[in-house]
Amino acid sequence: MLEDKLIAAILPAADLERTKAFYTETLGLPEPKLAAPGTLEFQAGEGSRFILYQHEGGTKADHTVAGWLVEDVEETVERLREKGVVFEQYDMPNLKTDERGIATIGQAQAAWFKDPEGNILSITESPE
Repeated sequence: MLEDKLIAAILPAADLERTKAFYTETLGLPEPKLAAPGTLEFQAGEGSRFILYQHEGGTKADHTVAGWLVEDVEETVERLREKGVVFEQYDMPNLKTDERGIATIGQAQAAWFKDPEGNILSITESPE
Protein backbone atom coordinates (compact mmCIF):
# COMPACT_ATOMS: atom_id res chain seq x y z
CA MET A 1 0.00 0.00 0.00
CA LEU A 2 2.73 2.53 0.94
CA GLU A 3 5.79 0.78 -0.50
CA ASP A 4 6.10 3.10 -3.51
CA LYS A 5 4.92 6.38 -1.94
CA LEU A 6 7.09 9.35 -1.03
CA ILE A 7 7.50 10.06 2.65
CA ALA A 8 7.74 13.49 4.24
CA ALA A 9 9.21 14.48 7.59
CA ILE A 10 7.26 16.81 9.89
CA LEU A 11 9.40 18.93 12.22
CA PRO A 12 8.41 21.35 15.01
CA ALA A 13 9.84 24.85 15.38
CA ALA A 14 9.27 27.33 18.19
CA ASP A 15 10.87 30.09 16.06
CA LEU A 16 9.58 29.47 12.56
CA GLU A 17 11.35 32.42 10.91
CA ARG A 18 14.77 31.64 12.39
CA THR A 19 14.45 27.99 11.41
CA LYS A 20 13.21 28.89 7.92
CA ALA A 21 16.33 31.04 7.47
CA PHE A 22 18.55 28.10 8.48
CA TYR A 23 16.99 25.80 5.89
CA THR A 24 16.99 28.36 3.07
CA GLU A 25 20.17 30.36 3.73
CA THR A 26 22.43 27.77 5.38
CA LEU A 27 21.27 24.54 3.76
CA GLY A 28 20.28 26.14 0.45
CA LEU A 29 16.73 24.82 0.16
CA PRO A 30 14.33 26.86 -1.98
CA GLU A 31 11.86 29.21 -0.30
CA PRO A 32 9.10 27.12 1.25
CA LYS A 33 5.43 27.51 0.50
CA LEU A 34 2.92 28.33 3.19
CA ALA A 35 1.03 25.04 3.59
CA ALA A 36 -1.29 26.38 6.31
CA PRO A 37 -1.01 29.13 8.92
CA GLY A 38 2.20 28.53 10.89
CA THR A 39 3.22 25.68 8.57
CA LEU A 40 5.91 25.77 5.87
CA GLU A 41 6.51 23.09 3.25
CA PHE A 42 10.06 22.72 1.92
CA GLN A 43 10.82 20.89 -1.32
CA ALA A 44 13.95 18.79 -1.68
CA GLY A 45 15.31 16.34 -4.24
CA GLU A 46 13.24 13.94 -6.31
CA GLY A 47 9.90 15.12 -4.95
CA SER A 48 10.80 14.68 -1.29
CA ARG A 49 9.67 17.34 1.12
CA PHE A 50 9.24 18.16 4.75
CA ILE A 51 6.90 20.26 6.81
CA LEU A 52 8.07 22.74 9.43
CA TYR A 53 5.29 23.79 11.77
CA GLN A 54 4.98 26.34 14.56
CA HIS A 55 5.11 24.59 17.92
CA GLU A 56 5.84 26.56 21.05
CA GLY A 57 7.57 23.65 22.75
CA GLY A 58 10.00 23.05 19.88
CA THR A 59 11.34 19.54 19.48
CA LYS A 60 11.58 16.88 22.14
CA ALA A 61 13.23 14.29 19.89
CA ASP A 62 16.71 13.10 20.80
CA HIS A 63 17.14 11.04 17.63
CA THR A 64 17.56 11.71 13.92
CA VAL A 65 14.29 13.06 12.53
CA ALA A 66 15.24 13.53 8.86
CA GLY A 67 18.19 12.97 6.58
CA TRP A 68 19.49 13.60 3.10
CA LEU A 69 21.23 11.07 0.88
CA VAL A 70 24.28 12.71 -0.66
CA GLU A 71 26.92 11.64 -3.17
CA ASP A 72 29.90 12.73 -1.05
CA VAL A 73 29.58 13.11 2.73
CA GLU A 74 33.07 14.55 3.17
CA GLU A 75 32.50 17.31 0.60
CA THR A 76 29.02 18.06 1.95
CA VAL A 77 30.32 18.29 5.53
CA GLU A 78 33.03 20.71 4.40
CA ARG A 79 30.58 22.92 2.49
CA LEU A 80 28.13 22.99 5.40
CA ARG A 81 30.93 23.76 7.89
CA GLU A 82 31.82 26.78 5.74
CA LYS A 83 28.25 27.98 6.28
CA GLY A 84 28.53 27.58 10.04
CA VAL A 85 26.95 24.16 10.55
CA VAL A 86 28.32 22.33 13.58
CA PHE A 87 28.42 18.56 13.35
CA GLU A 88 27.62 16.30 16.28
CA GLN A 89 30.24 14.11 17.88
CA TYR A 90 29.28 10.57 18.91
CA ASP A 91 31.31 7.95 20.75
CA MET A 92 29.07 4.94 21.30
CA PRO A 93 29.78 1.21 21.05
CA ASN A 94 28.35 0.97 17.51
CA LEU A 95 28.83 4.55 16.33
CA LYS A 96 31.91 6.76 16.54
CA THR A 97 32.46 9.95 14.58
CA ASP A 98 35.84 11.33 13.58
CA GLU A 99 37.02 14.89 14.30
CA ARG A 100 34.89 16.16 11.39
CA GLY A 101 31.76 14.48 12.75
CA ILE A 102 31.71 11.72 10.13
CA ALA A 103 31.01 8.10 11.05
CA THR A 104 31.76 5.06 8.91
CA ILE A 105 29.02 2.47 9.21
CA GLY A 106 29.90 -0.57 7.12
CA GLN A 107 30.44 0.89 3.66
CA ALA A 108 28.35 3.99 4.36
CA GLN A 109 29.40 7.32 5.81
CA ALA A 110 27.12 9.65 7.75
CA ALA A 111 27.20 12.87 9.74
CA TRP A 112 24.65 14.55 12.00
CA PHE A 113 23.85 18.17 12.85
CA LYS A 114 21.03 20.11 14.48
CA ASP A 115 18.79 22.83 13.14
CA PRO A 116 18.21 25.92 15.34
CA GLU A 117 15.34 24.10 17.09
CA GLY A 118 17.44 21.09 18.06
CA ASN A 119 15.99 18.74 15.42
CA ILE A 120 18.73 16.22 14.60
CA LEU A 121 19.36 15.92 10.86
CA SER A 122 21.74 13.70 8.94
CA ILE A 123 23.56 13.39 5.66
CA THR A 124 24.45 9.92 4.44
CA GLU A 125 26.55 8.55 1.60
CA SER A 126 25.80 4.92 0.89
CA PRO A 127 27.19 2.75 -1.89
CA GLU A 128 24.48 1.46 -4.17
